[in-house]
Amino acid sequence: MPEGHSVHRIARQFDRNFVGKTLSASSPQGRFAEGASVLDGREAVSVQAVGKQMFLETEGDLWLRVHLGLYGAWDFAGEIIVDPTIASANGRMGQTNQRGTVLDQPILDDAGENSLASIGAPRRTRVHVRMSEQTKGLADDGMQWPPPVVGQVRLRLMTDITAADLRGPTACVLQTPEEMLATVAKLGPDPLVGDPVENEERFVRAVKKKSTVIALLLMDQSVVSGIGNVYRAEMLFRQRLNPHTPGRDVPEDVVRALWADWVRLLATGVETGQMMTMDGLTGDDYRAAMANRDDRHWVYHRAGLPCRICGTEIALEEIGARKLYWCPRCQA
Repeated sequence: MPEGHSVHRIARQFDRNFVGKTLSASSPQGRFAEGASVLDGREAVSVQAVGKQMFLETEGDLWLRVHLGLYGAWDFAGEIIVDPTIASANGRMGQTNQRGTVLDQPILDDAGENSLASIGAPRRTRVHVRMSEQTKGLADDGMQWPPPVVGQVRLRLMTDITAADLRGPTACVLQTPEEMLATVAKLGPDPLVGDPVENEERFVRAVKKKSTVIALLLMDQSVVSGIGNVYRAEMLFRQRLNPHTPGRDVPEDVVRALWADWVRLLATGVETGQMMTMDGLTGDDYRAAMANRDDRHWVYHRAGLPCRICGTEIALEEIGARKLYWCPRCQA
């Protein structure tokens, strides 16, 4: 499932490429046809990410709420803001991007992060990759605009130069402002939304009043927004905290340290596009970590391998229907 950094990055793409422009909306799959017809022709006014959900405001006090869930993703095409992570992912944003970021990959211009000059080669490459197994025999016309619909697209949003295709979301609904605010009110604090001091206090209060184990609390989106399986495992290890400790038994200074760590890790994830949870990497070590999941995490997905600190075999168990990775010695 996409974690908070991915959704904030997606919101940033919408802010840069869609806000202030008139939307053309359609539902090629047909499952959001009525909603798309309501969105069609409206101007995008603002966008906000809170945890794992994105809210796109359009004129007329109408909000589009999207929760990608386990299988959802956005495919961008056309003139988009591109950075190394988006280039490595061929324009796809969402799902847990564990495929890595190749820092040597060209950005297609000399500015690091830039608007593509045309809807040519970058989009053609993306479309070719998506079409290769699904639509054999069709012509790969890289300059075709709008780009061909491939697979089950729940919602397509377009401007005259940019397209965004939504596939497989858990939720794709229209909301009134009141409904949007009610949804946000049910979510725990997000370090990138709202008052930093109050966010921390909300998190501390929520954890300290519960007997639920901390491994489950960190995944509870009403306690804290945006943390998923990867960040959960890594944050617990970084604090050397036993995942089975009840929230109310976690010392307050450790709860605050967890929050401070989430603030740092989320900011890093938004900027790099990767869940970089090992600190202090430089040079080739950093480049390898950006490109390969196995080089950037302490415990996640390392079941049976020796702990990087103590050598103890990393444990794997299921808790809350999700896999938990942890070191029985460092986190005793």
